[in-house]
Amino acid sequence: MSQELWQQLKSEAQQVIRQEPLLASYVYACVLNHNSLQSALSFILATKLADDVMPVVTVRELFDHAFEESPKIIEDVACDIKAVFERDAAVSTHLAAILYLKGFQSIQVHRLAHFLWNNNRNELALFMQSRNSEVFAVDIHPACKIGRGIMFDHATGIVIGETTVIEDDVSILQQVTLGGTGNEKGDRHPKIRSGVLISTGAKVLGNIEIGMGAKIGANSVVLNDVDPHTTVVGVPAKAIGKPGTQTPSQTMNQNFFD
Repeated sequence: MSQELWQQLKSEAQQVIRQEPLLASYVYACVLNHNSLQSALSFILATKLADDVMPVVTVRELFDHAFEESPKIIEDVACDIKAVFERDAAVSTHLAAILYLKGFQSIQVHRLAHFLWNNNRNELALFMQSRNSEVFAVDIHPACKIGRGIMFDHATGIVIGETTVIEDDVSILQQVTLGGTGNEKGDRHPKIRSGVLISTGAKVLGNIEIGMGAKIGANSVVLNDVDPHTTVVGVPAKAIGKPGTQTPSQTMNQNFFD
């Protein structure tokens, strides 16, 4: 999928240059000067994450090494781009995801941090978590396991704890917390199953399971397991029915009754 997507991204990049020549140098630097999705993405993210003590070239080398050692990451990236294109009504090109959308970008920074964490480079992984939070306002512990086809819409203020698991095809909006209930140790964070939609401002707390295809209403506080294909809302959240689709993450419909 990534090779086909790369051709699409280059085609869209050429179209941007035709429509807005002022962006030509930017688009060439980010996309058209590269020979692969992984090269373009490592450049874009390294440029954003670098600071006075961690230069662009060093950060880019970390991304390139992760992509080389774990090619699955790039296939996950491609699924994330596809998710944004299909689910975000404000997005009309695949290119917009990699150039402009911090939700997508923050997920890919986490993929690097998670790779580092799994390779016993914990301090560097925590550094990347910190930069991710500073640059994109998204705070994800490097140990958190995230699947593919994930979309963070708007993304500002998302916080995700250490033992959280997010399966494939999940959509999460801004100001969502997937956290613990106190200072307990061990497995203490939510398990989000495939197809779930977590709406704006929701708080999902504790080692609980949000079943496949469930929907969590905006600003809800979820403290107990949610059955598959169930809509919950409120403080504390209670079941009020079922989503109108098996995978609410795809439709992004935040209405309670749909």
